[in-house]
Amino acid sequence: MVFLPLGGTGEIGMNLNLYGHNGRWLMVDCGITFEHKEGSSSGRPSIQMPDLEFITGRRQTLDGLIITHAHEDHLGAVPYLWQQLDCRVYTTPFTASVLRRKTGWRGGHLPRHLMEVDPNSRHQIGGFDVQWLPLTHSTAETCALAISAGGHRILHTADWKIDARPVVGAPWRPENWSEHSLTGVDAVICDSTNALKPGRSATEGDVSDGLLQTVAPLTGKVVIACFASNIARIQTALRVAHASGRRLGLLGRSLDNMYRCGLSNSLFNPDFKPIDSQHLEYLPPREVLALATGSQGEIGAALHRLGMDTHPHLSVGEGDTVIFSAKTIPGNELAVERTVGALKERGVTVVHAESSKKVLHASGHPCADDLADLYGFIKPKLVVPVHGEEVHMKANARHARAAGVPHALTGSNGDLFYLAPTPGIRRRWAPTGRMELGDDGGLKRL
Repeated sequence: MVFLPLGGTGEIGMNLNLYGHNGRWLMVDCGITFEHKEGSSSGRPSIQMPDLEFITGRRQTLDGLIITHAHEDHLGAVPYLWQQLDCRVYTTPFTASVLRRKTGWRGGHLPRHLMEVDPNSRHQIGGFDVQWLPLTHSTAETCALAISAGGHRILHTADWKIDARPVVGAPWRPENWSEHSLTGVDAVICDSTNALKPGRSATEGDVSDGLLQTVAPLTGKVVIACFASNIARIQTALRVAHASGRRLGLLGRSLDNMYRCGLSNSLFNPDFKPIDSQHLEYLPPREVLALATGSQGEIGAALHRLGMDTHPHLSVGEGDTVIFSAKTIPGNELAVERTVGALKERGVTVVHAESSKKVLHASGHPCADDLADLYGFIKPKLVVPVHGEEVHMKANARHARAAGVPHALTGSNGDLFYLAPTPGIRRRWAPTGRMELGDDGGLKRL
């Protein structure tokens, strides 16, 4: 049983993983990353994704592609790369809804064989037996995967966190998996994003409390900026609006798309609904609450347009407040500063989650104590950290060893990891690279 990452190992984003056994391959996730290019006339980042040279040359041995959840760095490349794979794609109903909408919005090709599977279900995909295992993350229906072949069992965590108050979906800790008898796990392939952070990740319930405490005493218009894919944050904004006597409008196409996907999969409390954003400007300032895209300073996003006073449905100024309910992703600092500067020039008060004493944002990834809990419960023979830069993966490996895991291996895209029966690694075993989406919709190799 082997593991071959082609993206997302040694970097954050652009995840693409291959599991191999007996000459067959199973792919897990197929994501994109956004890269800021100096001198870009549009100011927008380029869309990049992994080069599939290795697996397209072996396409007849690929049994299928599984998408673990609805984040761009896990599914965003599917519309552009699926034709090179021409395999069945498996994912949960909500993620399938998001994939359909993104494909229709951006163009590309929707997989001809898109198979919807229920969380907790089990399927035989070619030579691999796969059990979907629900957990908590910052978007709905995220699942880890227990992958078995040849008498070996691997746990692929995808992105996860321990969350006792997730707002949307059921609470989760590793012990919730006891009914699945996760014993004898040979290896855990694990998210490393927050491995450098001590303690535990905050819960979405904490964020709900913090946002309500922040919004309730305000008298002007309030705008909350967040990641559009955070279904729990949308539900929280609806609850905050109801509790504070405000009406919520969604600003940004991606937020509207995510809301519709969540609604079609019965993920929201039906008692709370947003209003048409066109009606926001007719309300008294004390009754206005908007949820907006653009927390990373993206040009053309709703928050950027509010700063430029070019949004067609809402204007903000003196006495109004913008709350950044999101962390700034490294590399986006200047873009966020420009957006904040534009808002402050209009007299808007800006509140950042990263500097607030209240909990206004919660990461979707495990911190040190969360990782220790997982390893202590699963007791794997081997841990392979992924989804992080080298410093994050090495920290994850240290946590694994401290929790009693006998082996922890770190590497990079293109390294071949031997998972079972004997752990090992072959460096630079497969070719890797990146493809970039051009303005004409074509792909070019970088």
